[in-house]
Amino acid sequence: MELSSYDFLKQQDLPAGALYMVATPIGNLGDITLRALHVLNAVDGIACEDTRHSAALLQQFGIHKKCLALHEHNEISGAQTVIQHLTNGERWAYISDAGTPGVSDPGARLVSEVQKSGLRVIPIPGASAVSGAISVAGSVMHGSEGRFQFLGFWPNKTKDRDTFLQDISNSKKASIFFESPHHIKETLALLANHLEPDRQLLICRELTKKFEEIVSLEACNVASWLASAESLKGEFVIVVAGRPAKNDEAPEHASLLLWANALSPYMGSKEIAAVLSQTLGLTKKEAYQIALDAKNE
Repeated sequence: MELSSYDFLKQQDLPAGALYMVATPIGNLGDITLRALHVLNAVDGIACEDTRHSAALLQQFGIHKKCLALHEHNEISGAQTVIQHLTNGERWAYISDAGTPGVSDPGARLVSEVQKSGLRVIPIPGASAVSGAISVAGSVMHGSEGRFQFLGFWPNKTKDRDTFLQDISNSKKASIFFESPHHIKETLALLANHLEPDRQLLICRELTKKFEEIVSLEACNVASWLASAESLKGEFVIVVAGRPAKNDEAPEHASLLLWANALSPYMGSKEIAAVLSQTLGLTKKEAYQIALDAKNE
């Protein structure tokens, strides 16, 4: 495939002295984007989370550039090297081992340092395990109307794990996290025991790869699924449905603001607060704060 045959790539603006955050495939090499290939071919150098891992990817597409190792252990010092290159008018890219840099991968500190230096950072979007899982989550995401919280990797420390579980259990948003094959059985069993029996989960294993598996089930069925699973190898992405609102639970802040905004042209803050308090069961203090927020929008 000759990229030069695509006119739209020739029109791509590639400012000098800029860092390009390039998403790479999470498993299937076919998920590399034309724009990513165009940028990687055009830059002066590529910073990589693991140069050995990235070398195989770059070789696959015939890309030969000077590479710099930049990972969680040298991200600050590596960032200064990249900044020096950018200051000299070069274009550099950053790629992590898989997916979108900065999403539970190194990259955030690099971006921060480059931006603090007054230099430009340009996203080159592409594959992401998070967006991939969301796209097939269906009813697991439906209850939270598409809202979600991404929590990164399941923590190893007991204290952090307890907080993590509470965060997932109490959130009205869907929760998404990553887990390794070494702990997935223990993690799913613990999660299922902590959730309501009918809370829905989506279990994604080896997304985009040959043995991809996607399973939607309720928490009460996790144990039987684990017992009969043919394989628990590979990387996992878990999506947990948000907590359903209770019948006697006050609406969330955004919904309350809609009420207050509707009343705002006709009432003062105190009158709005009184209506919200009486009809929605809010405390006077909570209702008055909502009224003030509406007036200040």
